[in-house]
Amino acid sequence: MNKMGGGAPDTSKTSKLERYNSYLRRVKYTNLLAASSKLLFRLTLLAALLLLFFFFTLNPPTTSQYSSHHPHRLLSSSSSSLGGPAWEKQVRISAAPRRPNGLSVLVTGAAGFVGSHCSLALKKRGDGVLGLDNFNSYYDVSLKRSRQSLLNRHRVFIVEADINDAKLLAKLFDIAPLSHVLHLAAQAGVRYALQNPLSYIQSNIAGFVSLLETCKSVNPQPRIVWASSSSVYGLNSKTPFSEHDTTDQPASLYAATKKSGEEIAHTYNHIYGLSLTALRFFTVYGPWGRPDMAYYFFTKDILNGKDITVYKTSDGEEVARDFTFIDDVVKGCLGALDTAEKSTGSGGRKRGPAQLRVYNLGNTAPVTVGRLVGILEELLGVKAKKRVVKMPRNGDVPFTHANVSLAYRDFGYKPTTDLGSGLKKFVKWYVGYYGVQSRAKRGSDQSAEE
Repeated sequence: MNKMGGGAPDTSKTSKLERYNSYLRRVKYTNLLAASSKLLFRLTLLAALLLLFFFFTLNPPTTSQYSSHHPHRLLSSSSSSLGGPAWEKQVRISAAPRRPNGLSVLVTGAAGFVGSHCSLALKKRGDGVLGLDNFNSYYDVSLKRSRQSLLNRHRVFIVEADINDAKLLAKLFDIAPLSHVLHLAAQAGVRYALQNPLSYIQSNIAGFVSLLETCKSVNPQPRIVWASSSSVYGLNSKTPFSEHDTTDQPASLYAATKKSGEEIAHTYNHIYGLSLTALRFFTVYGPWGRPDMAYYFFTKDILNGKDITVYKTSDGEEVARDFTFIDDVVKGCLGALDTAEKSTGSGGRKRGPAQLRVYNLGNTAPVTVGRLVGILEELLGVKAKKRVVKMPRNGDVPFTHANVSLAYRDFGYKPTTDLGSGLKKFVKWYVGYYGVQSRAKRGSDQSAEE
């Protein structure tokens, strides 16, 4: 029967072959689809890049175009390429002095407390001022933006960038013939170092070196005045603090970075002939001040009915500070700039001895923090809710007192504003800026109406 072909034919091999061919066709189709998708994606990406290229070639972005959408971001450290003819023109105009033999000053930290005041004072007397600031968020950035707006109204241009942007720094000196640098950019605050120590290294040490590296190679080299701090005196017990005292006992990381800055300044002066003047500020206060300072947040908390913390030493003594009004500090900064001698280096090489100075800028009249609170209570018409506690080991020192005889001898520095007068000006600014009224002000308004 089998020989006569009566059985069903064997189709298993044919079916397997057909299934395999079908599988191959599906694989090829899938691969072809994937390849097509990749090709389409690459072609789309290429087309987008070409469109962007032609758009920016035909319509290069200008500072005005950029700032119309981001009015406070004129230049960032990651976007130095935004500089163009219009931007360079702003830099040159801002840096150009308007008086004969006027200075052309790069002010770092120009949107800061001391920086904004110094920039205004320099501009008002006819000097050229170019600002530099990175607008970091250590404290309320809107306050820095308000200072920037004030400077803009006086035609002071602030380049928004980081002091560690070496290429940008070199570019600024290439665009404008800057004769002086007032270096005030720094990570401020003693207690914040416990939370973010690396920010102090990056700003106060690396940033300072970045600036000096640029300045050593500029021809002619600029004269540099920079902000050190009274905190370098640390745990010294001899008062008043003199520039001749040893400063090898810093009590905080902030103080240690400022002391390091003084040593670094000595090195660059010795090797490269840079003219360098360090100013040791003593507790600067006043309008447009820093919100992290005691007088500032005391004012805020007293007006809001919150408790304030007043420190005493472990021996029960009151903490005291040599509070220095901002106007006096500005006079000291300008005096240091005016008496700074030329740097002696050229092409990164020292040609002769160069000026190296250190000065205290204080008020010479320490006042206890308790007395500070009492003055604020009188000005605000509000009794403070005080918590008196022992000073923690956070880097603060119990007492500061400046000897300013060297600054007086060399550029006539003489503070004239006592704490009561200075705080009166601060409170007037504070209630105006924040739109609040103290009880004293409300009471005087009611009396006038009656």
